[in-house]
Amino acid sequence: MADGNRFFPAPRLILAALAAGVLAGAVAVYVSESGSGNNAPSQSAAADGKDDVACKAKAERARQVAAKAVGQVAALQPADPPQSMKSLAFNGPDGKPMTIADHAGKTVLLNLWATWCAPCRAEMPALDALQKEKGSNAFEVVAVNVDTGDDAKPRKFLKEIGVETLGYYRDATMGLFNEAKTRGLALGLPVTMLIDGEGCLIAHMNGPAEWSSADAKRLVEAAVRPSG
Repeated sequence: MADGNRFFPAPRLILAALAAGVLAGAVAVYVSESGSGNNAPSQSAAADGKDDVACKAKAERARQVAAKAVGQVAALQPADPPQSMKSLAFNGPDGKPMTIADHAGKTVLLNLWATWCAPCRAEMPALDALQKEKGSNAFEVVAVNVDTGDDAKPRKFLKEIGVETLGYYRDATMGLFNEAKTRGLALGLPVTMLIDGEGCLIAHMNGPAEWSSADAKRLVEAAVRPSG
């Protein structure tokens, strides 16, 4: 496995983080003009409400896992409080609608990205490398493209940057980003959420990270490890 710095040297990480901050304002304007898409906030709130109590009980677990987020992934913050993400909707690799609930039993690193997001271009190969090394029945990187329009541009983008292992997840409605924004989890792109096998948000971050680094791998191992 190549060293993580091959994908995301420290200077690039800093520049990309700055770019993410600049993009946040532009994305916020763009999203405010978009439809609610697959996940209208009122619908998802109703669907997840009954599961939020169970998720809130995982506050200590969220703190323990987030404490492992150091170095290259230090921007990851514990969910406060953990909340149910089961109803987050997007299309799967087969093009059919699905939700986070369809990944029950599997820890998910949910990443939202777009072709026009410069930090995403730098981050995607690292996410691909993480999935290649750590992907299993217990863990998956679910990177969801949120470009509007057809699949041509996102697929070309992934081919250009050499992404081969990640599944092709999509939400062309911007509904998924809008839902994350409504929940206070998204400022711009990329945005990443660590979700456990019961669909509970454990930790989240805005901006890019070096996901192929040793720091990221240790975080994943901690997240997948049973609590207790």
